[in-house]
Amino acid sequence: MTHQSHRIALIPGDGIGTEVLPSARRVLDAVGRHHGIGFSYTSYDWSCERYVREGSMMPEDGLDRLREADAILLGAVGYPGVPDHVSLWGLLIPIRRTFRQYVNLRPIRVFEGVDSPLRSAAAGEVDLVVVRENVEGEYSEIGGRLNQGTPEELAVQEAVFTRAGVTRIADYAFSLAARRRGKLTSATKSNGIIHTMPFWDELIAERAAEHPGVTWDQEHIDALAAKFVLDPARFDVVVASNLFGDILSDLAAAVAGSIGIAPAANLNPERDFPSMFEPVHGSAPDIAGQGIANPLGAIWSAAMMLDHLGHPEAAGDIDNAITAVLAKSDVRTRDLGGTATTDEFTEKLLELV
Repeated sequence: MTHQSHRIALIPGDGIGTEVLPSARRVLDAVGRHHGIGFSYTSYDWSCERYVREGSMMPEDGLDRLREADAILLGAVGYPGVPDHVSLWGLLIPIRRTFRQYVNLRPIRVFEGVDSPLRSAAAGEVDLVVVRENVEGEYSEIGGRLNQGTPEELAVQEAVFTRAGVTRIADYAFSLAARRRGKLTSATKSNGIIHTMPFWDELIAERAAEHPGVTWDQEHIDALAAKFVLDPARFDVVVASNLFGDILSDLAAAVAGSIGIAPAANLNPERDFPSMFEPVHGSAPDIAGQGIANPLGAIWSAAMMLDHLGHPEAAGDIDNAITAVLAKSDVRTRDLGGTATTDEFTEKLLELV
């Protein structure tokens, strides 16, 4: 019996996004049946292929359509011949900013059964979360280009850090650390970036005083990237600006063994707007259409969506199934050294949900 139902907007997007999202939906439906949770899906063909056909990633009323959803599940966007800034600024960034999804949450874990490329990164020891500021920072629209096509051509890009923006991401990260292992690391570069990063450091320290149960430190981004490789097990929650968080989370996913596993959540913590959940791996046009993509990133993203919607037990069932399929079976997609298709891997995982 269904006790609660959620409206989910599906944006499969491009490339392998259209292949992994059906797997996530199958797992959601299976877990939903166990827990009395129903889902109604509305699918949108918004993508780079749509851009090629119609000149825009999504229709003019696209954001209004999404506003009615309880959550958004995205596959991936990106297509050969369409510049990446077109797909990002035509779809993802408008959704993130209009719906105030200012937290980008990226958990990283080394699973039993998946070898990290690092000898020191052991299963059960590397378990961290990158909390990335998602709507301001270095990814601003302020700036421009002058004297294009001349020897004097220049480009100016302004980073924007606000007290409100840094404070709310800091509070979210400290609160998350308090619920986890009580450790937080702040990524900075205040020795070289003279205005925004000292401001970031001051505000992180200010908010730390409000979270006395959390032990915290700060690391310059270059040294922090090195320590992610040399000693990833030391980290619990890492809070970072938009650019730094973007880079660190992909590096950490590689440390965990495959970027195909990594999930992401774009959260509006106040729940005034729908949040969006997506695998980190991108559209992977080199393997698109072959049915061999790893669906774990999408499935784990769906688990994060369930948790955000208030179903931690159902989300935990998916997490346990992901852990079990990797630890107790030899079924692997190609990126993990196996030969299983997307569907074969999904079938095996469904046996364990």
